[in-house]
Amino acid sequence: MNTQRLLVPTLRSATAATLGASGFIHAQLYIDEYRFVHIIGPLFLLQASASFALAALLLMGTPPLLLRAAAAGVALGALGGFTASRTVGMFGFTERGLQPAPQAVLSLVAETGTLLLLAIWQVTETRQHRAARTPLRTPTWNRATTRTPPS
Repeated sequence: MNTQRLLVPTLRSATAATLGASGFIHAQLYIDEYRFVHIIGPLFLLQASASFALAALLLMGTPPLLLRAAAAGVALGALGGFTASRTVGMFGFTERGLQPAPQAVLSLVAETGTLLLLAIWQVTETRQHRAARTPLRTPTWNRATTRTPPS
């Protein structure tokens, strides 16, 4: 069986799964803890909605580069928000360490996994496009042929 044929669908499904997991974690945190936190609560809901929507779109078929870039942007945004909330704070909101447990760690794993899978997917796509491209032919120069005159 050709493993190259299975690689892209596997990457697509795994990326959708990590995005869906991130969306689920953010939705759960929104409902359980953050829905009343000014600005941060709606951002958790937006993160969950975007993650679920992108996961569904990824499962529909091989997506264009723009959709994969959007998935990377959502994952990077979540990681950036996580980092900012533990360093400089966001909109007056700060947290410490890996709280709330275990959602913080699970979220980090899901979003890092999304980015890793998307990077592997992009490298795979680039290699496949290069392999499918017809190689350029080097010009054949007219070689002077020597003829011997008939005798």
